[in-house]
Amino acid sequence: MTQIDLTIDGMACAMCESHICDAIRRAVSVKKVTASHRTGQAAVLAEQPIDLTNLREAVEATGYRVTAISSRPYEKKGLFSHFF
Repeated sequence: MTQIDLTIDGMACAMCESHICDAIRRAVSVKKVTASHRTGQAAVLAEQPIDLTNLREAVEATGYRVTAISSRPYEKKGLFSHFF
C-alpha cells in the first residue's frame, strides 16, 4: 500500500476539502482520501500505484493548486505498534 501526501493551495473551508476528495476519488482508485483546509494537506492511500500526474491534474482541474506531492510506502500504526 502507498501513501501519497499533497500540499494544496487554495482550500478555505470544509466544502473545499470535499471537492478535493471527490475529485481524487473520481480520477484514481483509492482506498482512502482525506483533506484538511487548515493544514493545506491531503493524504491518499492506495493499494495500487497511482500516476501522480493524473492526481495533480484532477486536483488542479477543480481550481486548487498542488504545490507538492510525495509518495511513500504506507505503514499502518496500531495501538501497540511501538512495541514491534
